[in-house]
Parts: sequence; C-alpha cells; structure tokens
Amino acid sequence: MKVAVFSAKKYDKEGFSQWADPSLQFHYIESRLNLEHLKLAQGCHAICAFVNDDLSAPVLEQMSVMGIEMVALRCAGFNNVDLDTAKALGIRIARVPAYSPEAVAEHTVAMMLTLNRKLHKAYNRVRDDNFALDGLLGFNMHGKTVGIIGTGRIGLATARILKGFGCKLLCYDIKPDPEFAEHYTSLTALYQQSDIISLHCPLSPQTKYIINADSLNLMKEGVMLINTSRGALIDTKAVIDGLKNRKIGYLGLDVYEQEADIFFENLSEQMIDDEVFKRLLTFSNVLITGHQAFFTKEALQQISHITSENLLAYASGSFNGNELAN
Repeated sequence: MKVAVFSAKKYDKEGFSQWADPSLQFHYIESRLNLEHLKLAQGCHAICAFVNDDLSAPVLEQMSVMGIEMVALRCAGFNNVDLDTAKALGIRIARVPAYSPEAVAEHTVAMMLTLNRKLHKAYNRVRDDNFALDGLLGFNMHGKTVGIIGTGRIGLATARILKGFGCKLLCYDIKPDPEFAEHYTSLTALYQQSDIISLHCPLSPQTKYIINADSLNLMKEGVMLINTSRGALIDTKAVIDGLKNRKIGYLGLDVYEQEADIFFENLSEQMIDDEVFKRLLTFSNVLITGHQAFFTKEALQQISHITSENLLAYASGSFNGNELAN
C-alpha cells in the first residue's frame, strides 16, 4: 500500500520507519497538501495529512478523481477537513484521537510556569552575567483558580497536574466528565473567577473565537491565558487589545490562527509578512511556541502506530473507532 505523506518532516520519517507497519510504503512530500501539490500523490492509494494540510471540498474532489479514497490524519483535530464532501465522495477519513494527552498537558503547564516565573527572561539574563531579580517576580500557583475550557483527554490531563499544584479548578464542557464533576461551572463564571484560563476544546463553529472582546471583558484584570489547542479559538486582534489595556497579564500560545504560513518551517532568513503575529511578538508578557506541545517521543510513537493501524484497517476493508467519515 502506497501512502503519500504530506507536510513530512525528518521526525515523521523517523517515526514511521521505527513504529509503522513495514508493509506500508510511505512517499514523503515536504509540501503542504493543497490542490496544486495533490498531483504529487499520483499513484498512491492513500494520503497521510497533518494539521495545516488542506482537505477542503476541491482537494477531496480531485482526490476522488485520482482514485484516492483514504486520508489518514496524523493528528486529533479535523477542522481542516470537509467531512460532508468526504462522506458524499466515499472518502474515508481517520485520525489519531489520542496521542499522549500528557504531552500537551505538560507543555501547557510549562508555559504557565515560564510566564509566571519569567524563566525565559531569567535564562537570557544569566547568560549575560545579570543576576538581578528585578522584574522577575512571580506568584504561587498553589491556591490560584484555573479555568479549563474543554475536558477531553488533554483537558483532564492538565486538570490532574494542576490539582497536584494545589490549584482551585473550574471546568467547562458540554459533556462533563465524572472525575471532576464538582468543578464544572458556567462559562461566564469561569471567565469571571479564573486567574488562569487554559483552552483545550476542539475548533468548531460554536468554539471559534470563544475568546473575544466580550469574553475578555468578563475576565479578571491581569488574567493568564493559555492556548495549546487550536489558533482560531482566539480572536487575536481582541487579545492584542487585551494585552494593550492590561486585561491580559500573560499570554501563552502554542497555536495561532494563521500558523499555516509560519509554523513548522525555518523562516529565520525570511521576512514574516503577518503584521498581527509580529505585533504579538512585541509584548514582553507573551510566550509563543511553534505548535510543539505534542512533540514528545511517546506522542510520535503513538501517532505513527495508530496512523499505521488506520491505514491497514482501510487496506483490509475494516475500520476501528478512529474513523470520521463513512
């Protein structure tokens, strides 16, 4: 079975070579999947795609013409897929619903600690032989109220870590989990009472821009906001206004709404034309990482293994619970 792997990086190749079924023949393509680059998958039986690959209706329709009827997402999110078109065309879509949720949860808490204790600033100071503590004052996590929006596997893993810190937890989800049943509250109450807010919900029409000017107005002055989920959960321009008027005291982002043109690439010798992103970088209380929260050895192993299983299930004519479109 020949599989075209789009947005392929060195670590993708290494992961599949170590942990995927050897019967699968992977054809690695560095380019992102779009209508122009789809032709590079000619002769393949399936496509393996990532978070910023384009699986809109025109791409899926051309895939069908090429005889490709299987897409294996090597990620949990699927907001980049037109599921209705896939279903109408008979194209199978599978994903990796859970790949080491602790990887993303631990990165989330690492961003909280880095922003709070200003570890990134301290690191640079010490390298310049500056050991002054002025400007590095933080706060105890213990006793602070942390609001977690979305309590799927990653949200729950984050909640467990923060519970160990002695934080007071507030949770919001349309499907509450029994483990933290006593911590659920309304979204309004979560906004109003939280010292720290962490986003762990999928991107959908209902959650797009869940952080906006109105929700920011409900929050405490100096709130810490963390997003390791999907960039479009946040209205970036509203957040910039929140940073300017001091409503947001700390901002940690591992995702960005327009990241497809920026993340996963070395752009150090190029000009970034995204003025909104460059504005974010000017704030000293903003920490941005390039969609790396998932990036651990354990997570890559699970991604490779489950993606392999999904492809083999398609080849054998049977699917497991990771299928999205029938």
